[in-house]
Amino acid sequence: MSNPSFEWTEAKLATLRGVAEAAGAAILSVYARMGTPDAVEVQRKSDDSPVTEADLVADRLIRARLAIMFDGAAVLSEEGHPDADAFDPAIGYFLVDPLDGTKEFLARNGEFTVNIAWVQGARVLAAVVHAPALGETFWGAAGLGAWKSTGAAPGGVPAAARPIRVAPLPAPEAPLRVLASRSHGGAAQRAFLRRLPQPVDLLQAGSSLKFCRLAEGAADLYPRLTATMAWDTAAGQGVLEAAGGVVLGTEGAALRVPRRPREAPNPPFFAASSAELASRAVAVL
Repeated sequence: MSNPSFEWTEAKLATLRGVAEAAGAAILSVYARMGTPDAVEVQRKSDDSPVTEADLVADRLIRARLAIMFDGAAVLSEEGHPDADAFDPAIGYFLVDPLDGTKEFLARNGEFTVNIAWVQGARVLAAVVHAPALGETFWGAAGLGAWKSTGAAPGGVPAAARPIRVAPLPAPEAPLRVLASRSHGGAAQRAFLRRLPQPVDLLQAGSSLKFCRLAEGAADLYPRLTATMAWDTAAGQGVLEAAGGVVLGTEGAALRVPRRPREAPNPPFFAASSAELASRAVAVL
């Protein structure tokens, strides 16, 4: 995939979805052992974040399959070694978090995901987010739209997909459905929520599922005012934007993937069902 004009199609998205779901199956095989005598080993990375066997198994599977199915396309993964990063943003590359929400994985609440995004320049042009324990998959591409499937038919055949779209802008007097991070909210998020001028229905979801709940119309706003990296957010942003939503930094500009994602964290941002709502959130902050 050395051609900068590579075009995404629904068939290519189906291939990408298959890679994410295969990684999800590998993760679930580890998940099933948790709490047994051969319990999952947890290591700590340099930033003290946890990494498990499931992260590493999924990482190897994703990188191998993407290389085969997408003609040697470059892959940058959270769990990959920096020395292996070899990509040209202008041509495009896959940005991968093989297990987003390791804390949710260890807590066994099911709200962890496999994230794969195709990035070209500084934009996410195609993405898939798969939640293996919930049996949910979300995917989309710029100009094509976004879809969701839930569960699988007998024999492991993927369930039928349905198009998804963000919710309309809520009326000023209606409660605003706001997603909060389970693990990373912090004081800044609490202070922001107190300043909102309309009633708030506070919702919770782990990992990149917050973007996906916005994309399917189940929420209106997701403020993220603590640190993230691009692999945490790119796939969710891609699905949300394909479904009609936006992600704005706190200065009001669209969130873009840094040229060197491993070296630069994301700024704080607001993911929302519309640019108007995200802009209102920026003004409140």
